[in-house]
Amino acid sequence: MNINGTVLGELIALFALIMGVVCYCVGRRKTHTPILAGLLGMLLTLIPPLGLIYLAVLVLKKDISLTAAVSTEGA
Repeated sequence: MNINGTVLGELIALFALIMGVVCYCVGRRKTHTPILAGLLGMLLTLIPPLGLIYLAVLVLKKDISLTAAVSTEGA
């Protein structure tokens, strides 16, 4: 089975978008900068093992506490 280069590029771009959204959703609970977490996940997905490793690190990271987030924003 031959895979066209265009189709492969589209699949990689689709996977990068999906991983960016997933990393953003996980990053909302785990980091103070979820947009940066999503963008970094999307960029690292261009090399698929790095994107999956980054997502695993995000999932295993402890959640940020809401009281700490509120107290740092008020200062």
